[in-house]
Amino acid sequence: MSLRLKTILGIATIEAVLLMLLVSMTLDYLRSTNYENLDKRARTTATLFATTTKDAVLSYDLASLEAFVSEVMKNPDLVYARVLGPEGIVFAEAGEQSLLQRVFSADVHASEVEDGTFDTYAEIKESGEIYGRVELGLDINSLTQIITEAERRSASVAALEMGLVALFSFVLGTYLTRQLKVLRLAAKSVSSGNLDIKIPVKGTDEIAEVASAFNAMTEDLNEAHQRRNEFEEQLKELNRNLEQRVKDRTQELLKKNNELEQANHEIKMAQAKLLQSEKMASVGVLAAGVAHEINNPLGFVISNLSTLENYVNNYRDLIKEYQNLQLLKDEKEIHVMQEKLKALEDEYDLEFMNDDLDELLKDTLEGSNRVKEIVKSLKSFSHVDHEEKFEPTDLNECIKTTLKVINNQLKYHCEMDVQLEPLPPVECIPGQIKQVLLNVLLNAGQAINGEGMINVRSVSDGKNVEVRISDNGIGISEEQLSKLFDPFYTTKPVGEGSGLGLAISYGIIVEDHHGEIRVESTLDKGSCFTIVLPIKQVKNIGSEGTSLLSEYDGENT
Repeated sequence: MSLRLKTILGIATIEAVLLMLLVSMTLDYLRSTNYENLDKRARTTATLFATTTKDAVLSYDLASLEAFVSEVMKNPDLVYARVLGPEGIVFAEAGEQSLLQRVFSADVHASEVEDGTFDTYAEIKESGEIYGRVELGLDINSLTQIITEAERRSASVAALEMGLVALFSFVLGTYLTRQLKVLRLAAKSVSSGNLDIKIPVKGTDEIAEVASAFNAMTEDLNEAHQRRNEFEEQLKELNRNLEQRVKDRTQELLKKNNELEQANHEIKMAQAKLLQSEKMASVGVLAAGVAHEINNPLGFVISNLSTLENYVNNYRDLIKEYQNLQLLKDEKEIHVMQEKLKALEDEYDLEFMNDDLDELLKDTLEGSNRVKEIVKSLKSFSHVDHEEKFEPTDLNECIKTTLKVINNQLKYHCEMDVQLEPLPPVECIPGQIKQVLLNVLLNAGQAINGEGMINVRSVSDGKNVEVRISDNGIGISEEQLSKLFDPFYTTKPVGEGSGLGLAISYGIIVEDHHGEIRVESTLDKGSCFTIVLPIKQVKNIGSEGTSLLSEYDGENT
């Protein structure tokens, strides 16, 4: 919809609403005024007529009543008049017979009349008693015609007014939109790329100001367009040079990236070898104790096997004699053989052999299983972890396995207090976690001079699992705590420690498993290492290598 049409419709609508309100109010006032005057006139006439005829009705003077009726009929617009006595008896009447013959029904308001006659009455009273009434009918057709003519003329005036308003709106809309049309065409021309256009400025009104602002805008756009073209040319030239520079730089970066990947691979391989070396060093520390741990069960297994060999030989002798007994038929020889068998049973103490046999077998099996478990636990620490991946693991089992391996190293001077709560499976690399536990437990045992206590606890809060290993050893000083996890830092004599145990442990727990390893220590009172592992890994990194030589604060004792 165009602005001109909107202007015409807007002004015409406002004018129509205002005109309708004015005409409606005027006609309502005309109707109400005339109808109210008619109501007052009819009631006044009826009341005067009733007063005039009262004496004649009371005296039954019919001749006077006829005269009064004839006289009242001379009033303009009165179409009938009637005087009624008691019980509705007609004393006198005059006017149109069709109106006199119909059933009388009084009208309340002139505006409600539908038959063109306003019917009204007045009662004839004396001392509060009704003796009759007068009935009158007024013709309101002339009044209705006057109101209808007024409505027709008002409609004609309104139509003429609306026509004039429409014409004025059209002229005003044309004037306003002519310059706007020029602006619209110029704007389309600018949008198509023509920035040299200018529009004429006429007058000093707001539209002229808009036209001036438009011309200023096109000039600014034209200048900006020219500057942009110059910048684009410069940018194209820069891009041509930049493409070659980017290409050269990309080749250089690819080369550097390949070198970094190769170096990273070599570092990972070196880290894996270093981790394995540390494992073997730990196994070496445990070797003497493990050998003693294996020799004890092997000693009584060998002793039991020697005894079992004697028992087997005795059973063979007895079986052989029983077989010979079965071949004899002479009673005397049978009796002699039975005496011989009894003597052998007494000599071999058959009852003792039978009782001792179960214990020997039981002890031999226990000793063999003990050796098997020690070898199995030791093997789990010494094999290479290249292929290990994150998997759900029971950390309590890792602790128990580590304690089996290190038991002989600690049992002669350390009392173990192990309290393991039920734990959910933890996503981790079991071999690496066992290596950390072994390092911490070895350090705890070495920190105790003489006899002492090592406490091992495991707890879970639903998100993380904590393993706390504490001892009542010599403790660690504040200065040493600040270097505890530094690679190659150790407080042991030269040749007894590599200084990599806790550095490796830190890399395994913090970097590879996204956990924490904390240390609390007091000189001459002991230390507590807390290992915190998340139950679920956010991102499984795998076990391609362990970061060992990162710069962390700490110490390897």
